[in-house]
Amino acid sequence: MNLADVFLETLNVTLPIFAMVFLGLVLKRLRWIDQGFVSTASLLVFRGTLPTLIFLSIVQADLDATFDPWWLGFFALATLGSFLFSWGWARLRVPRAERGIYVQGAFRGNCGVVGLALAAGLYGEAGLSAGGLLLGVVILIYNALSVVALSRYQPDTATDWRSLLGQMVTNPLILAVVAAVPVAALGLELPSWLLTSGEYFASLTLPLALLCIGATLSLSAAVGDEGRLALGASLMKMVTLPALGTGAAWLAGFEGRDLGVLFAFFASPTAAASFVMVKAMGGNATLAANIIALSTLLASVTVTLGVFGLRAAGLI
Repeated sequence: MNLADVFLETLNVTLPIFAMVFLGLVLKRLRWIDQGFVSTASLLVFRGTLPTLIFLSIVQADLDATFDPWWLGFFALATLGSFLFSWGWARLRVPRAERGIYVQGAFRGNCGVVGLALAAGLYGEAGLSAGGLLLGVVILIYNALSVVALSRYQPDTATDWRSLLGQMVTNPLILAVVAAVPVAALGLELPSWLLTSGEYFASLTLPLALLCIGATLSLSAAVGDEGRLALGASLMKMVTLPALGTGAAWLAGFEGRDLGVLFAFFASPTAAASFVMVKAMGGNATLAANIIALSTLLASVTVTLGVFGLRAAGLI
């Protein structure tokens, strides 16, 4: 396969995802969808369709082929490393008041939507199953580390660790993983009608979620001083950290699907949940929103080039 064929194959994976994102932007501009739709659809995805998708992908997976403690542990360590690297850089280059927001925006990826969509585009059901396991690990880490960074630079905000722990253990995505693993491990067979109905419901996840991401984008996010700071965090999220994380994974011996799914998660744009957490803790919510918007816009280029480079090199 020559490079032109590899590039076209790469576009077949990434273009459908980002086409849906930009379709959401267009539909919002045309007023075919509004903020009410985005809020309702986002809640449906988070509480219903995405947990169902994760549950079914794990239940129907071969855990012998997807459950690898070293692989999961490496991703956890790489996420911690990304957090520490972002924090160290922020202490050198970012005004103190904005450091926590910068750090969260730079290391916290939208793995639950874009990461899973990329994993599915690259490897189908096997990618979804592996991504679901990674998601269960990363949700806990993201929430804990985000609160650490934000509370460090929001001294007037008290951190309620009990509330944080409660939110994590009741997170629908984590509960989906916890429920699915024993079912898959024991080889329990669910009724075919239930699986079919669940698949219909779960199939709403990626189109709805990607449309909502697009509908919340702002093309003016790079304007002014806050825009430049947001651009810096977005470049860290979409270029520096994916390159470092994927390079470390390759040096650790991962390749093929394992490396491809890791890249999909490393290269996901900043999670929308980062805005919610910043706003709840009294931080600069505008900066957080700008980082989400810019990293999502950059993703259409950086993810495509990343997948193309890895495939051209024969690594995934």
